[in-house]
Amino acid sequence: MRDSRNVVNSDVVLGEDWVSPDASDADVRRKRERRGYLTLNRSPLARKIITFNLIGLLILVGGVFYLNPFRDSLTEQRVSGLHSEVGLIANVFEAQLPRNAPVSLAGGDGINPQATLDALALSRGVEVYVFDTAGQKVAHRSGPPLDLESPGGVTIITDFLNAIWEGTSRLLTPDSRETTGADGEALAQTLVDDIASDPSPFATGQDAAGETLFAVAAPVLQGENLVASVAVSSAAGEIDYLVRKEREQVLQMFVIAILVSIGLSLVLASTIANPLSDLAAAAEIGRDRNARKMTPGRVRIPDLTGRPDEIGRLSGALRGMVAALYDRIDANEQFAADVAHEIKNPLASLRSAVGTMRVAKRDDQREKLLDVIDHDVRRLDRLVSDISNASRLDSELVREDEERFDLLHMLTNLTDYLGQEANEKGVEFITDLPRQPIMVFGLEARLAQVFVNLITNAISFCEEGDAVRVWVRKRENRVLVVFEDTGPGIPEQALTKIFNRFYSERPAGQFGDHSGLGLAISKQIVEAHGGVIWAENIRPTEADITSDPLGARFVVGLPI
Repeated sequence: MRDSRNVVNSDVVLGEDWVSPDASDADVRRKRERRGYLTLNRSPLARKIITFNLIGLLILVGGVFYLNPFRDSLTEQRVSGLHSEVGLIANVFEAQLPRNAPVSLAGGDGINPQATLDALALSRGVEVYVFDTAGQKVAHRSGPPLDLESPGGVTIITDFLNAIWEGTSRLLTPDSRETTGADGEALAQTLVDDIASDPSPFATGQDAAGETLFAVAAPVLQGENLVASVAVSSAAGEIDYLVRKEREQVLQMFVIAILVSIGLSLVLASTIANPLSDLAAAAEIGRDRNARKMTPGRVRIPDLTGRPDEIGRLSGALRGMVAALYDRIDANEQFAADVAHEIKNPLASLRSAVGTMRVAKRDDQREKLLDVIDHDVRRLDRLVSDISNASRLDSELVREDEERFDLLHMLTNLTDYLGQEANEKGVEFITDLPRQPIMVFGLEARLAQVFVNLITNAISFCEEGDAVRVWVRKRENRVLVVFEDTGPGIPEQALTKIFNRFYSERPAGQFGDHSGLGLAISKQIVEAHGGVIWAENIRPTEADITSDPLGARFVVGLPI
C-alpha cells in the first residue's frame, strides 16, 4: 500500500519527441515529420481500426446483395402486374363468348382473337399470346416498346458483383421454372400445359443475351370449360435494368461510405494510435539500457490528461507512476545522505573518545570516556535498527494484508498499558473514547505503532504533575484521534520540520536517546492509509500567539 498523492510532475512531457519551448521551428517540423501524424506502416492498431470498420461495412453491403431485396421486390411487383393484366385480357375474351354454344377460336365462331387483342390498350414492353386448347397460337400482339437504357458509369466492380448475384438470384426465386435461351413466346408456350391445373402459372427465363424475362398465363373459360389460354410476357432485361440501376445507386453510396469510413478511421486512429505510440515510446526509453545516451534527463511522459477518455487516464497514471518513482529515487538518495550524516556523528564521538582514552591517566576520566563510548554504541545500534525499519517500511506496507478492525478496542488496550508507564512517572493519563465501536480498514499493527510512538513522545516531554490526554471523535467519513500533553510544547520553527527524517527536538538530558525517525515513520504509515497527521501547540483562547504554549497536540485523521 503506497501513498499515491502528490505524484503529478508538472514538467512531464514527451520523451523522445519532446520539444522544448526554445526549439526552433525547423526542429519542431523535423520531429513531427519523423513521427508522422498517422504511420500506418508502423501502427498495427491504426491498421486494425481501418480494417475492422471496412469489414463491418462490407458485411452490411454484402448482406444487402445476398438477400437480394431489389430483385425479389421488383420481381414480385412485376409478376403481380402481369397477373392483373393477363386476367383482364382473359375477362375480355370471356365476355365475348356465348353462354351455351360451343366455341372454337381456331374455327372462327364469330370470335376474332386478333381483333380483340388489337382493340386493347397494352402496357409497355409486354407480349400477349392467345393459344387454343390444342396449344396452337391463334393471336399475338406486342405492347408499345419499352426504352431500356443502360445505367451510366457501370464499373468493373459492379459487373463483377452483378455476375455473382445474378447467379445466386436463380436459387432465391421460388416456384418458378427457369429456361435459358428462350424468347417470350417459347416461355409462354411452357405455361399452356399447366393452365388446367394451375389457374395462374408464371415462369422466368433468360434469352440468348442473358436478359431475364417473365411470362404469366390465365385460362379463358366458358362456364367451367377451357376454351383458350392467354399468356403475357415481359420485355427482356426489364428487371435486370431496374436491378442494375438500384444496385448502382447502392454501390455509389457504398463507395462514399468507404471513403467516409476510411477518413473517420484515419482520424480515429490518429487520436488513438499516435498518443498510445507516444506513451509507449516514452515508457520504452526508461527500459532501454542505452536510455542515458538518448535522453540524459529524466524519462518524460506526454501530458494527455486533458483528454476526457481512457488515454487521458492512462497518461495521468503513467505520469503519476513515473513521478512517484522519481520521488522515491530522490527520497532514497536523500535518505542515504541523511543516514551517512547521522552515523558520522556518533562515529566521530567514538573516535574522539577512543583517542582521548589512550592519553587519559585517571580512572575517573577513563570511566567517563567508557560511558561516552557505551552511549554512542547504543545510539548507533538504535539508529541502525530504526534506519532498517524505515527502509523496509514501504515494501512491508505493500505485502501486508489490510483488514477491518475496531479502532477503539485497539486504543483501549494501548492506553491501559501506556497509562501505567505515565502514572509511574507522575503524569496524569486521561482518555476520552466513545462507547460505540469505530471500524476502520487498514493495518492494525502499523497504526498501533503510530499511536504508541505519539503517546510515548507525549509522556517523554512531560514532567511530574503534567497530564497526557487521548481522545477520539468521529466526523462523518473520518475519525480523529488526538494526543495532547501539558509539556513545553513545540518550538514554532520546528512545527514545519518535526515530521522530517532524523529531525529531533529534545531536551539536553535526552540527547542521543532518539533517532528522529519515529514521527517520519508515523507520517508515512498514516498517509499510506489515506489519512493525515499534523502537530500544533495548545494555546489559550484569544491569547497572543507569541505567548508560551500550554502544551502540544498531535492529530491523526483516518478514513472510515
